[in-house]
Amino acid sequence: MRKYLVENVLPFWLDNAIDEEYGGILTCLDREGKVYGYEKSVWFQGRALYIFSCAYNSVAKDERYLKAAKTIYDFLPKCGDETGRMYFTVTREGKELQKRRYYFSETFAAIGCAEYYLANGDEEAKQKAEMYFDIAYDIYTGKTPTAPKFNPESAPYRALSPSMIMLSTAQVLRKLNHDKYDAIAKEMVAKILPHVTEKGMLENIGPNGEFVDTPTGRIVNPGHSLEAAWFLMAEGVYQKDDSLKKVGKDIIDISMKLGLDRGGILAFCDCDGHPASALEWDMKLWWPQCEAMIANRLCYAIYGEEKYLRDYEALKEYTFSHFADEEHGEWYGYLHYDGTVANTLKGNIFKGPFHLPRMLMLLDKMEQGQDIL
Repeated sequence: MRKYLVENVLPFWLDNAIDEEYGGILTCLDREGKVYGYEKSVWFQGRALYIFSCAYNSVAKDERYLKAAKTIYDFLPKCGDETGRMYFTVTREGKELQKRRYYFSETFAAIGCAEYYLANGDEEAKQKAEMYFDIAYDIYTGKTPTAPKFNPESAPYRALSPSMIMLSTAQVLRKLNHDKYDAIAKEMVAKILPHVTEKGMLENIGPNGEFVDTPTGRIVNPGHSLEAAWFLMAEGVYQKDDSLKKVGKDIIDISMKLGLDRGGILAFCDCDGHPASALEWDMKLWWPQCEAMIANRLCYAIYGEEKYLRDYEALKEYTFSHFADEEHGEWYGYLHYDGTVANTLKGNIFKGPFHLPRMLMLLDKMEQGQDIL
């Protein structure tokens, strides 16, 4: 996994995506790595900063990684307003294109700055990491109000993704301030657990944790579920909490049953077997496969049950034979239900250097017997 990371995946982005003229990273790359669009994803300024800093910290002290990280870090201040709130997309120069109610740009900036601080000891980066986290946390708790996705009076759903992303962000920032972020990690675990049901890990539940029998209430995103599973299992290892590890294991079992189709993981499904409402429900996207591989490999590392190693190996064979581009490097992002390539792009606003290199780094750690947090 390390060889593929350092010889294939990271060079694809280093050689094609770092914007030496304006700063930051470009992610709209075609199959060959040529730029087909210059608008910049703010998610990926933080995500790529995190990945290149992680690679420098845990893979190799390669100055190319640190140089790329600095180019992105220096561009990051252009991606937000005077309050610290960040945009969703910006122009190549860093002018606002779109701002969303979500605070995911801030969480990715937080983990990027935190890992960059660990790479070079820049105290300003540490301060920015905590600032971005605090902005996100204040929105999460409602201290900073934002427009809700659904009308809370008629559709009072509680979504999984906000607590998931705050957990994973706290797990990274815990390296900077253990007491503060450990407490928040535990808070997020408590928020996530009600989403775990015998039907599957539900994306949306009622305000008191109840099942809501609507298409929105029944939707399961198997990739999200498997990602949450390894977040919880890793937290269980960190906290020495066997019950939390077991919850993660149970999520893997039900999510693989719901989501595995013809060797790969589906984008969406309905927990009661009704037609899934998302049009792309039967597609195979790159990132759920990555999360499924991490989850199954971690479960094998913890429990030693051969079933999880077999599932990991099967997913590995499927992904590298269907997503990997042997000619031009990196992975395709989108396959049809039957495993044929739906789109040859290597990057867009949502796909860039994050899920795949993160997976490769975590698998490398597990192969060496290391904890992943």
